[in-house]
Amino acid sequence: MSRFEVPEPAGDEYSPRHAYERAIAMAGDRIRMERDSLGELAVPADAYWGIHTARALINFPITRRAIYNYPDLVIAFAAVKLAAARANAKLGQLAPEKAAAIEQACREIMDGALHGEFRVGAIQGGAGTSTNMNANEVIANRALEILGHDKGDYARVHPIDDVNRSQSTNDTYPTSIKFAMGLGLIRLIGEYEALASAFRKKGQEFAEVLKVGRTQLQDAVPMTVGQEFAGWAHTLGDDREALAAVIPVLAEMNLGATAIGTGITADPRYAAAVRDELNRLSPVPVTTAPDLIEATSDTGSFMTLSGVLKRAAVKLSKICNDLRLLSSGPQAGLGELRLPARQAGSSIMPGKVNPVIPEVVNQVAFCVIGADATVTAAAEGGQLQLNAFEPVIANSLLQSLAWMANACFTLRVNCVEGIEIDRPRLRAQVDASVGVVTALTPYIGYQVAAELAHEALERGTSIREQVLARGLLGAELLDKVLAPERLSGLQPPTTPITVPPYEI
Repeated sequence: MSRFEVPEPAGDEYSPRHAYERAIAMAGDRIRMERDSLGELAVPADAYWGIHTARALINFPITRRAIYNYPDLVIAFAAVKLAAARANAKLGQLAPEKAAAIEQACREIMDGALHGEFRVGAIQGGAGTSTNMNANEVIANRALEILGHDKGDYARVHPIDDVNRSQSTNDTYPTSIKFAMGLGLIRLIGEYEALASAFRKKGQEFAEVLKVGRTQLQDAVPMTVGQEFAGWAHTLGDDREALAAVIPVLAEMNLGATAIGTGITADPRYAAAVRDELNRLSPVPVTTAPDLIEATSDTGSFMTLSGVLKRAAVKLSKICNDLRLLSSGPQAGLGELRLPARQAGSSIMPGKVNPVIPEVVNQVAFCVIGADATVTAAAEGGQLQLNAFEPVIANSLLQSLAWMANACFTLRVNCVEGIEIDRPRLRAQVDASVGVVTALTPYIGYQVAAELAHEALERGTSIREQVLARGLLGAELLDKVLAPERLSGLQPPTTPITVPPYEI
């Protein structure tokens, strides 16, 4: 082997062998033959997927991240297919016994069954056709079983003619991924509520603990630790509201559009009927887009979600930056906060502990920011009546939703709820701070106040000592003006402090 040759990795994640070839090899003699318009392929006899899924496994050996890694998407597809079967049965487009078997198969999938059969890669060509076909085949084969027939006996229940009736990928795929994103968004909103509550509780716990505020990493005026935590809680609450505002945007569907929005092959009553049936399954009200042609090609709702996710991720990451900085040290840094020790921080420095939980949340935020760039490029790359790049949009956003929810959970449980503070250190910093001189500017002017600050820093004295030495204010009034509790708003004055302006 030359030094430029790379050995073949042994793991499946990096293996160039097709997933289809592995599945056939494992099946041995237990196979069935299926046919489509391109020819014939073997399928494992026990598989619920069929020839269209097989071709996708052959064509797209890009990533081992199959759509079963996104259970919300699998559940969403089952819900859409169930709603379609009901609507078609009510309109006389599907035999009742077939509709009942399809509905049972879909309900089983929604309850968690057969998710491993959704095998196609999340990144795929064809605008999601392979995912739609995979769903059609799994549901059809399970429906066949329910009716007492063999898998692959499509003359009795057909993946396309029956399960996909009145549909095309171009309306079921965007509807399903919106439905899945809605489920993920609801879960993320719940985690945001819990995380904001954890910060709020810490704010109440530390409500009376004074500290030095900072701007541009330099000492500023006093505040309380409680105010700092309350500010973070408010930020998370704002982002929770922004995320919730996206739910109605995702709830606008294009079911009934079929290929491009003209409704070809569907009963004119189908769009309304399938919407009503999906509403019975959806946690939020579903509406039909007013212009199905526009809705079939438009990806604006995905960009809206992506933008709000990026905003939330950036702000969450900034909070984590603050937590890391305020806990830095513990001896040579700021050392104000004590984050829970979660693991050894070094393989060489004994006793070192790192802020690993905020760090992992930072990295999730970086991924969400990158995913937003991917969504932006994919949305712009669409052409004419359909955007072919919805699979990468779906992969990006479903990953971002899941990772953000997980990040909020671990930040809350493994970090925020266990935060402690160094009270003596905080009090010493407040007592020595020259930032309190800001409160004197209405009485002695900015220039004199600045001189006092410089003198205090140079001489190692307090602002109070400098004011008294110059005779600028009396001790009693000075103590009232400079009280950190008043400056931070912790103890707001019941009456204004009246001090005559200092005359130079």
